[in-house]
Amino acid sequence: MSNQPKYWSKAIKYLSKDKIMKKLILKYKDKTLTSRRDIFLSLCKSIIGQQISVAAANSVFLKFKTECKGKINPKVVNSITSNRLKKCGLSRQKVRGIKELAKKFINKTFNPRVIKTMSDEEAILYLSELRQIGRWSAEMILLFTYNRSNIWPVQDIGLLRAISNNYKKNYLPPMSYVNRLKKRFSPYCSVATWYLWRSIDDEPVQY
Repeated sequence: MSNQPKYWSKAIKYLSKDKIMKKLILKYKDKTLTSRRDIFLSLCKSIIGQQISVAAANSVFLKFKTECKGKINPKVVNSITSNRLKKCGLSRQKVRGIKELAKKFINKTFNPRVIKTMSDEEAILYLSELRQIGRWSAEMILLFTYNRSNIWPVQDIGLLRAISNNYKKNYLPPMSYVNRLKKRFSPYCSVATWYLWRSIDDEPVQY
């Protein structure tokens, strides 16, 4: 893990103009967003964790990591048979997604380096071309791997629940209000998202 993003201190000052956000920032000042800086690993974790609980995802990931002998990289994953991956607890679709991901890294039909040159929306569309990676997963990659500063994942149930809890809105909160908060928190929506997540789960999220 790396240190906090360079924009973090500036973001905290900016977001503290909002009374609710200031309260959360003061309450959860022990840690910050960090970066994994390993996009292949992050994409594998994203695929593994889809549509299952956090506990189940962690269990499957540990089995996957053991199968890879601790070296989760495209060549190692590509060498593991689909049946062995299934025995880790992965569905057929997830196995196919991870195997295809490894091949695309090896044959360079997917190039993560170009993401740095893209806008958030361009990067989301590029990542979404990968099998098993949709908009939400792409946003998690931009937030946790690339530490983009202005990601506001409106499909994320945790974020919507946190908005409802903290801003006294019915669940689900109206999308017009969610968009109003996005405008208020930009260009530091990623930081606002991170604090809102922590308000419903004291343990910092890391995808």
